Amino acid sequence: MATLSVAAVLAENARRRPHKTALVEGDLRLSFEQVWQRSLSRAGALTGLGVRPGDRVALMAPNTAEFPVAYYAIAAAGAVVVPVHLLLTAPEVEHVLKDSGATLLLVHPGQAATGRAAAQALGIRAVELGGELDRLAADARPLPTYVTRAADDPAVVFYTSGTTGVPKGAVLSHFNLVMNATVNAFDANDIRADDVALGALPLFHAFGQTVSLNSTWRAGATLVLLPRFDAARAIELMVKEGVNTFHGVPTMFVALAAAAGAADALPELRVCVSGGASLPVAVLERFEAAFGATVYEGYGLSETSPTATVNQPVFGTRAGTIGHPLWGVDVEIARAETEDRVELLPPGELGEVVVRGHNVFSGYLGRPEATAEALVDGWFRTGDLGTKDEEGFLRIVDRKKDVIIRGGYNVYPREVEEVLARHPQIAQVAVIGLPDELHGEEVCAVVVPAEGTAPDPAALTEWSKEHLGRHKYPRRVEFTDTMPLGPSMKVLKRELRTRYTGA
Repeated sequence: MATLSVAAVLAENARRRPHKTALVEGDLRLSFEQVWQRSLSRAGALTGLGVRPGDRVALMAPNTAEFPVAYYAIAAAGAVVVPVHLLLTAPEVEHVLKDSGATLLLVHPGQAATGRAAAQALGIRAVELGGELDRLAADARPLPTYVTRAADDPAVVFYTSGTTGVPKGAVLSHFNLVMNATVNAFDANDIRADDVALGALPLFHAFGQTVSLNSTWRAGATLVLLPRFDAARAIELMVKEGVNTFHGVPTMFVALAAAAGAADALPELRVCVSGGASLPVAVLERFEAAFGATVYEGYGLSETSPTATVNQPVFGTRAGTIGHPLWGVDVEIARAETEDRVELLPPGELGEVVVRGHNVFSGYLGRPEATAEALVDGWFRTGDLGTKDEEGFLRIVDRKKDVIIRGGYNVYPREVEEVLARHPQIAQVAVIGLPDELHGEEVCAVVVPAEGTAPDPAALTEWSKEHLGRHKYPRRVEFTDTMPLGPSMKVLKRELRTRYTGA
């Protein structure tokens, strides 16, 4: 039996580069050895609380130093991490705790009210990070090293945002996560031990956890945490700490490009990775012009650890694409209508993106039917529509369920958004389908206007007519100050649909 643990990512750094700065948060600076010792002492406290290998421990915390310490402590104790989104209500947290079978909740003081209410409702113990856990750790005997696990044992259970029905727990193994961190660090991009990365993505989300935390530390590099993303503050912090690596979602790239003009100085960025949602080419161009840095756009899902593809220097980058599959991963296009088997399509054809490789999850916790629907013929069906060209570049066209059918014609919101994002008065746009008696669905653009502008809806529709096919341009334009964002900073289109249906 092969053994492996995510905890090795930190343990090996403590052995190889003990005195190197691992973590920076405000004035706090910790070396790899210090982070590992803190994790081992807290792992001792968890063991004292009755946590056994294979038990599930929920972790609810923002991007403060407590998160990585607790994350690696849970892994070191041989338990399974269940990260909890910070924007959830107490009943939603209760669902995650109950569904995962968590026996303990570690919660940051800032989230304690919500976390404790959920834990109490289920009779689960909640321990606060900081004071309470520190006291328990001081009284406990630290673990001498991490508990060995089988490579295929569960390491983390991610609750997927649940665009359909209730959130499901995607079970990822130690092998999934260690491999994804390793190939992200050494094969996808050239990550070096002297790099400094900004940890602005939520660490409770797969993208932040694998790409910002685990991949950065897999390479032995330094992680600078930013507990709350604010573009001006992020630029200031990156300059101050010599950050050269930035991982973000499109909304962050939009904000950074807008804030660059007013900044006193800009960081010298070497590696910028975008994921989480499609990055409009206009935003990519604005960011690259402002920062003089290349953006490597990638793609993945909680179920794929998360990275499946990314633009990689070895293949060259292409704006508007999600690049090539990661080392050891296959990503192809399958016929979307055929659900009981995977029928691969030739280059250039539109279909459902399917993934297989070391990054594909074990399944949905306690949901064999949902697992069987998602894992077909050894492939994971993503629910995203895309194409693959002759050179192997992949492109995401849209979510299968976000496609608008207007008068019998398919309209892909992503395509309309790409065009509208180029309008000088539009800072951000989301395109949705709204019920329409005549056409079945009507195309609606929800727009955040560029600062200092007051666009006219009729003029925007007229402008769109010149750039988009007759069935594609938005007949309805709505304005909003901010987009509703999910815990992973994705625009919540279902909320927009609810807001503007019948409005």
